[in-house]
Amino acid sequence: MPDAAFTDPRLAALYDPLDPDRSDLDVYAALVDELGARTVLDVGCGTGTFAVLLARRGVDVVGVDPAAASLDVARAKPDADRVRWVHGDATTLPPLAVDLAVMTGNVAQVLVADDDWAATLRGLHAAVRPGGHLVLETRVPAREAWRDWVRERTWSRDDVPGVGVVETWTDLLDVSPGLVTFRSTYAFADGTVLASDSTLRFREHDEVAGSLADAGLTVVEVRDAPDRPGREWVFVARRD
Repeated sequence: MPDAAFTDPRLAALYDPLDPDRSDLDVYAALVDELGARTVLDVGCGTGTFAVLLARRGVDVVGVDPAAASLDVARAKPDADRVRWVHGDATTLPPLAVDLAVMTGNVAQVLVADDDWAATLRGLHAAVRPGGHLVLETRVPAREAWRDWVRERTWSRDDVPGVGVVETWTDLLDVSPGLVTFRSTYAFADGTVLASDSTLRFREHDEVAGSLADAGLTVVEVRDAPDRPGREWVFVARRD
């Protein structure tokens, strides 16, 4: 099940205003052009920022996400009617043959269990046409990004239009081999406090490459994420 941050309507509505700078998506928009993709599957599309961006450029986009509240936010955006929205995940997709599937942000890492990860990659293999590509990003475990996921480094106070002042912060709950669990807390001006617990899987380079190969996807290139140099890998894989 998706985290409360995406399934609770009150929290899903905060996702975009609390993270307005989505310049991290520029590298993926450039990859769409570089790979000549005219049809794109946005896996874990969330509130639809990337899907709508591509659709406005004339790309045929399918956005899939298991969180209905996030999809409600996506569908309400200008030009959202240019995107085909699917409530589900990569294992429940309708028949597709896209040029490119993308997994941005933490999408690849929320698939904690090996069986879920493998099933997702098999679903994406089926959704991408022969010769098409899958692009995903994942954090480099050795950089230990979770060390910054503590209240003293994440606390923020924002005045959100239509909502009011919201205080947010993150607490690190647990770090075990390959897994990191943290809690995001949202304190509203009306006294409501909501929390969302998340667990991410940190896979090593060879583990990601091996799982892609097992799913019938050949790693073409592994790039450094330009917005987090040295902290994230961007895998570009091809379906042969």
